[in-house]
Amino acid sequence: MSAATLSRTSPRAAARRPIATEAELRGRWWRFTVLLVVTAITIVPIVAVLYLSLQPALGSAVTAPFTFENFANVFAGTNVLLWLQNSLVVTLITVAIAVAVAAPAGYVLSRGRNKLVSGYSLLLFIIQSLPIVTAVIPLFILFARLNLVDSLTGVTIVYVGSTMSVAIWMMAAYYDSIPISLEEAGWMDGVSVFGGFVRIVLRNSLPGVLSTAIFAFLLSWNDYLIATVFLRSDYNYTLPIGVQTFFQQNSTNWGLVMAVAVVMMLPPIIVFGVLNKYFSVGGIGGSLAGK
Repeated sequence: MSAATLSRTSPRAAARRPIATEAELRGRWWRFTVLLVVTAITIVPIVAVLYLSLQPALGSAVTAPFTFENFANVFAGTNVLLWLQNSLVVTLITVAIAVAVAAPAGYVLSRGRNKLVSGYSLLLFIIQSLPIVTAVIPLFILFARLNLVDSLTGVTIVYVGSTMSVAIWMMAAYYDSIPISLEEAGWMDGVSVFGGFVRIVLRNSLPGVLSTAIFAFLLSWNDYLIATVFLRSDYNYTLPIGVQTFFQQNSTNWGLVMAVAVVMMLPPIIVFGVLNKYFSVGGIGGSLAGK
């Protein structure tokens, strides 16, 4: 295209471009301001925790403005590594079981259309509406008879049970977005129902599976109530309970507390950072990113 043609067409193209009105510009600035405030409210506490964790410890001879002394004291003089290991074991087992059970159960809930499935769906809705605190005391009495109190196994069982209903609902909701015609085409080619679920539905459900896994991960990783009730010994503490041991009656070493808080924040941040690229919107029922 010649320069003369460009000169003739550019004014017309410029004329067709929409011009933002003053009201639209004000609306954009309002949205930007609201997002800025929400972001600041979210980030400021995290920055404060990180800043306090890098400050010199009480009575320290370090004069530098920032130091890793609190982290060194935490890892060398406390059981933080053991608590971190306990939290990781309990959380990973909870995630594995929740996803393994919720994936096929959600498929039945999504594709089944009968009274039995409807009753099962209603039961799940009722269960997830109840707060977990209503079941803590009966579970504690039962677990005391089964010698599961002060046991990571007992806590894991409670976590799996508390996440299962919501996890199944999440998987069912994602399966609803996948057209059943894809499975029907597979059935016509000789694929079994289970084969269609594995090869077609589950294969296109990675974002839903990851969302369910992250939900189970965060619930078990951040839990304080259940761990407080069921765990008694320092050897079996998880990180949320371990943080409590740093609070004294008359004084608290906030540097150590913030250092442990940073350790607690790292796994969720790593999980979101690694799995974020696998989330995508669109495609066939939310097909896999990068495929």
